Amino acid sequence: MTELPGTRSLWLDTAPAPDRTGTPLPAEIDVAVLGGGIAGLTTAYRLARAGRSVLVLEANRLAAGVSGHTTAKISTQHGLKYAALAKNKGAEAAAMYAYTQTAALDWIAAASAELGIDCGFTRADSFVYTTRAETVETLEREAEAAAEAGLPASYVTDVDLDVPALGAVKFTAQAHFHPRRWLLGLADEIERAGGTIVEGVRAEGADEIGGTRVLTSSGEVRAGEVVVATHFPVLDRGLFFARLDPVRDLVVAGPVEGNRPPSGMFLDADTHHSVRSYLNDGVPYAVAGGEHYRVGDSVDVESRYELLASWASRHAGVHRVTHRWSAHDLSTVDSVPYVGRYHPATRHLWVATGFGQWGMTGGTAAGLLLADLVLGRENPSADLYDPNRFDLRSAITAVENNATVAKFMVGDHFSALRQPAKVDELAPGEAKVTRDGSELIAAYRDPGGELHAVGAHCTHLGCLVAFNNAEKTWDCPCHGSRFGLDGSVIQGPAVRALPKKTVPRA
Repeated sequence: MTELPGTRSLWLDTAPAPDRTGTPLPAEIDVAVLGGGIAGLTTAYRLARAGRSVLVLEANRLAAGVSGHTTAKISTQHGLKYAALAKNKGAEAAAMYAYTQTAALDWIAAASAELGIDCGFTRADSFVYTTRAETVETLEREAEAAAEAGLPASYVTDVDLDVPALGAVKFTAQAHFHPRRWLLGLADEIERAGGTIVEGVRAEGADEIGGTRVLTSSGEVRAGEVVVATHFPVLDRGLFFARLDPVRDLVVAGPVEGNRPPSGMFLDADTHHSVRSYLNDGVPYAVAGGEHYRVGDSVDVESRYELLASWASRHAGVHRVTHRWSAHDLSTVDSVPYVGRYHPATRHLWVATGFGQWGMTGGTAAGLLLADLVLGRENPSADLYDPNRFDLRSAITAVENNATVAKFMVGDHFSALRQPAKVDELAPGEAKVTRDGSELIAAYRDPGGELHAVGAHCTHLGCLVAFNNAEKTWDCPCHGSRFGLDGSVIQGPAVRALPKKTVPRA
């Protein structure tokens, strides 16, 4: 395998977008949607078409965050989901989840055709397979549970992928597409319906006073309703940071040997490697994902990309990696997204988050549900997705997750404070969280020798950041915030940059 390219999403590289920075903020709006990903834009589109005045506020660029860094499978097959759902929440809940995800898939199919959005929507069968004998029975149970939930599921023994599969759960008539082209098409339709889209403005807070006052980096907006669809909710009042687990999945893409890409979509039940095809300017590509890790964990991300590229070469025929990127996933404590009222006392504040690895149908289903809730329409899935639901199993999982957070908060501080202050000794390409006197700083010396130093405490709740050597970012292991070398916020829940530091020479 040749040297890997820099980190750049295939979807961003092949879908240029108009610049919507500098668009004036309206003083008042019916609905302010915070976040220009799949959940936010689906919500905004549905509300704009229903006659509401809508503002979409995006801190970066549309579909350039999580929605632009996915493998973009539009599938109701969410790993091994349905047997666990039926066991933990009951068969009715599993069937309702299946219904909402199917409705999301069908809505994308119908809307992309109706609106004429050229997003490469392609039907394909989906498989979760195993190469391990001890997993076969689990797959058989999953196939049965998924079929009972009303899905086109069956257990099969053959898959069209170069792996020694012993069995698989097959879902027929699923799909994949180009996510950014789909979302940019939705954005155009939102504006056509009278909506306003503003890029480069960050939401920093919201207060419910009659309606809701949204505080942004460019001023204030009054809104009747506010939808927070920023991936990780930027407002801490719902305590979502304590109920979401952040991980990153790596993705590589490139042309395949003999122009023969995989005919379906595939996921290894045990290793979580996945693959799908994509036709890039007439050239058959494979898009492979895997090698996940907790955000901010002290891992060598570069070596994980190399492992993934090797897997894609052996099993999917990728002979040259042209693009690689990382997908940011948030999982809830019970594996069902949080969609609905931000907290029990709110009346005008809504949220959508926690789609795990399945944001294409999950985010779409969230947008369809939120539009109904904002419009006052009944939706039978509201209770299933209620962000304020509670059960004992979820409480136990939340405690376990926050024990991990506590380990990072205490252990990382203790370790860093014991480090000798040797910022001047950093070699080009080296990064370290270390001391400058009594202060902890995050320092990186770039290949040209320039030192970049910022405060090492995440501006969300003060955890120490860790260096991502592939994407050259500082990532927080506690709740998943990510920062650039200059301290700028890449992903929340943090909304404030890491302060820049000047390190005196020894």
